[in-house]
Amino acid sequence: MERYALMDQAIRKGGFQIDELESALGMYMIGFHFGWKVLYLIHSKRTIKKYEGILGIKVSEAFPEFGPDADRTNAYKLIQSVSSFWKMVSGEEKPSIQLDKRALTE
Repeated sequence: MERYALMDQAIRKGGFQIDELESALGMYMIGFHFGWKVLYLIHSKRTIKKYEGILGIKVSEAFPEFGPDADRTNAYKLIQSVSSFWKMVSGEEKPSIQLDKRALTE
């Protein structure tokens, strides 16, 4: 119920484009499955901040570091291949493997 209340509150708040609201709500739903580190890898920091503003949350506080389905993502595999998550997000460190970070694995 708490999740739906947050989503309803975001929908009623206004002040943004409906396509941005839809995307923020989608990120919110998958965040519980994949975790905030996967979200930070598939979205830019700017996008994360925009969605946090729409939803009224902080991604790193709302979701676990890795959700129960994180290991199904290529993003998770990329995160595991580097020594520093934040260096990879900032572009300082490149992963040793080449995968589409937005794809789910089979």
